[in-house]
Amino acid sequence: IIVGETAVFCLQLATKDFENQEKTILTGDCCYINPLVRRTIRFLGIYAFGLFATDIFVNAGQVVTGNLAPHFLALCKPNYTALGCKQYTQFISSVHACTGNPDLIMKARKTFPSKEAALSIYAAMYLAMYITNTVKARGTRLAKPVLCLGLMCLAFLTGINRVAEYRNHWSDVIAGFVIGISIAVFLVVCVVNNFRGRQPEHEHSHLDNLTQMPMISIPRVESPLEKVMSDFLKNK
Repeated sequence: IIVGETAVFCLQLATKDFENQEKTILTGDCCYINPLVRRTIRFLGIYAFGLFATDIFVNAGQVVTGNLAPHFLALCKPNYTALGCKQYTQFISSVHACTGNPDLIMKARKTFPSKEAALSIYAAMYLAMYITNTVKARGTRLAKPVLCLGLMCLAFLTGINRVAEYRNHWSDVIAGFVIGISIAVFLVVCVVNNFRGRQPEHEHSHLDNLTQMPMISIPRVESPLEKVMSDFLKNK
């Protein structure tokens, strides 16, 4: 995002395309915010907010569901002699049931949805939509799809790797993808308006001119009765 905003700003300065460039904002009496800095902070701030939102949604889902990872038994290292499973309907509630690392065991108890899949697909989707809506240079018809598909492929490979290493189920990865894509699309479409900045001044000038134009005066047509009365008064 920083590289893209810097490139767009430099191109606007080089081509002297000041009409399509956002205006410098004055805050107070002495502080000037450059459009490059303002756009970069805004887009990166929304990106960071989306990361935190994705993490919160995923953590809430993991705490509520508490699904076990496929490699849970390998981390748990259960003590079968201390379990005391004499009845089929008995729940294992002993604290000595697992002999492995408690931190790894607790992490293996919360796998739905997959946090790695959600964060990776969110980052890929956000950056792909940024590249698609921001880069307008000539000769990028092939470069933009390649970059976007490359980012999406990296995110999908992250989910496939989680399943291949038996750290998550397919359902965990798919749920993480849904959460990450939903948050990214919502922020891009509804919050940053597809990465469009403030509308240039010349777009509003036409509407302002229309509102400031005086009303058109329509000539008044004299009725026949008024004409007769005026002639009668003149003759009198």
